[in-house]
Amino acid sequence: MELIFSIFTDYITEIVIVMSLLNFILLLLFIISRIKISSITKKYDRLVQGSTTHSLESILFEHIEEIRSTKEEIAEIKKRCENLDDRLQFCLQRIGFIRYNAFNDMGSDLSFSVALLDDKLNGFIITSIYGRNESKTYAKPVVKGDSNYPLSVEEIQALDRAKKQIVS
Repeated sequence: MELIFSIFTDYITEIVIVMSLLNFILLLLFIISRIKISSITKKYDRLVQGSTTHSLESILFEHIEEIRSTKEEIAEIKKRCENLDDRLQFCLQRIGFIRYNAFNDMGSDLSFSVALLDDKLNGFIITSIYGRNESKTYAKPVVKGDSNYPLSVEEIQALDRAKKQIVS
């Protein structure tokens, strides 16, 4: 025991310096760990913010359930969009219109032809011929961009204008 006591007494200065350095290192490690714990605590508080429970497990289960329901809603919305896209193909999307003077002795362009087509170029052409005493209106079906009935020059122009329209 005296040997240990003599070693302590001979090297007391060195022992105090080493112990002081170890204390300083431990103090630095303590400060660093407190900073990291504070950062983790802030992140945890942000994570559980707005939740009724502070259990990470229950929060994760809540989020997983929300993701599942969101995926189901997205799938339903996709179905609706596909249904709407299918239905839109049959809506009038291309319109070609031309006004003209059917009779040379008339003063203005009161006659017209209008082509109304869907996305697949199906629809009809309506022609109205205006005269002094009467006005006549005709309709001719269009299938795949063509009609089985003979078309006048103006009806062909209206059909061409409708076909050239870009459908987005």
